[in-house]
Amino acid sequence: MLYTSTRDNALSVESASAIEKGISVEGGLFVPTEIPAVDASFFADLVGKSYIERAEAVLSLYLTDFTPEELHACVAGAYTNSFSSPAVAPVVKLHDNVHILELWHGPTCAFKDMALQLLPYLLTTAAKKGGSDKESVILVATSGDTGKAALEGFKDVNGTRILVFFPNDGVSPMQKLQMTTQAGNNVGVSAIYGNFDDAQTGVKKIFTDPAIRETLAEKGFAFSSANSINWGRLAPQIVYYISAYCDLLKKGEIANGEAINIVVPTGNFGNILAAYYAKKMGLPVKKLICASNANNVLTDFLTTGCYDRNRPFHTTVSPSMDILISSNLERLLYDLCGKDDAQLRAWMTSLNENGKYTVTDEILQEIKALFAAGCCDDTQTKQTIGEVYDTYNYLCDTHTAVAVRVYEDYRKQTGDTAPAVIASTASPFKFSAAVLEAVNNGAELPADEFGMVDALQAKTGVAAPVQLTALKGATPRFTGICKKEDMREVVFNMLGI
Repeated sequence: MLYTSTRDNALSVESASAIEKGISVEGGLFVPTEIPAVDASFFADLVGKSYIERAEAVLSLYLTDFTPEELHACVAGAYTNSFSSPAVAPVVKLHDNVHILELWHGPTCAFKDMALQLLPYLLTTAAKKGGSDKESVILVATSGDTGKAALEGFKDVNGTRILVFFPNDGVSPMQKLQMTTQAGNNVGVSAIYGNFDDAQTGVKKIFTDPAIRETLAEKGFAFSSANSINWGRLAPQIVYYISAYCDLLKKGEIANGEAINIVVPTGNFGNILAAYYAKKMGLPVKKLICASNANNVLTDFLTTGCYDRNRPFHTTVSPSMDILISSNLERLLYDLCGKDDAQLRAWMTSLNENGKYTVTDEILQEIKALFAAGCCDDTQTKQTIGEVYDTYNYLCDTHTAVAVRVYEDYRKQTGDTAPAVIASTASPFKFSAAVLEAVNNGAELPADEFGMVDALQAKTGVAAPVQLTALKGATPRFTGICKKEDMREVVFNMLGI
């Protein structure tokens, strides 16, 4: 299995190199040159397997330059005793044939753990395979969950430094506390004035600046990424959709070969792109349903073919989706335009210079055949949290609620009653204020974050994850904040350059 760049398909590297580099030098994203194909027997074989065994089976098709022993060490290291659920990513029936795929049982209570517990093992193994003697500098832009999951995954990992940037007013109080109190001798965190798109754009500029790369190389450093622009982040996400299908087979909820709908709340498009790759492999998927909050740039694109980030940016109760530049969409477009890197470069140049681009009618029809899309605002999100709790006694967070709402709207509009898997991306206790407001029937909220956590536990009888309650009274280590123009200097200062 070889990998090329979305913006230069003359490149050809193995997976270890793609993972170690994170992003191609010209700014493109690494993609596999072909998608491995599987059939019904593949899923049947995995039904009785553990999550670790399923992950090895799927990833071995993509990471063909990793030996079976290397891959087993990586996967077992990531998923053994790191998750509160023995299933790692359990599937819970909500009602009828609608199921919730809980992806937040890892150490930071968010779906990013599913990949970021594994990525440090993949990256350090890849560096050894490539004979690199440089220290890997992991740069991360986060809208909330990626930052903490990456920090936790890479803390005190030999041969790595990790530096995280987050929008100061664009994450929940719990998310901010998780990041700013992070332990580890190789970690750094900085807030920025601006939103997630500012942080993501700043990180990409640093990545692709030849002078910065040269300076780091002279000092014994080399950049890599823990954002989903890194293939080592995206590949592990393919696993849990295949695992969910196998779990539904095991429970007798579906027959092998029966198509399901997959519903994903997403801002950067990585989580739903992983489901797209699973479908291309052969996972029986009827429709991929993309759920957005008030920052509905993806909804508009998937329905009109015009991507336009020239619009108001909304700070919402689902902050991990507060994104107007969806980086991983580039990988889908590369696939749908016939791997035409010149066309892809033209679209990305237009996005950079004009803030928008429009795909052809032919590609739009392909998109509509694959995807449905919808969005909802904060009022609808909170309403959905309350309704799901009152009706099904299930407590969901603000991002999962967006997906539930969009799926319900889709089902009413289309009459499509195929079995559905809804990706649940975070613990509700990471967003206690909005969730408590939604289930509290107008009662006054406590004034502080941990008062809300306690009140939410008391109201619902659901126990908050200990890794969140343990933060009560914690003192932040990292209190810095910078302008987006000063991110380069922050990186150099963190590295002692």
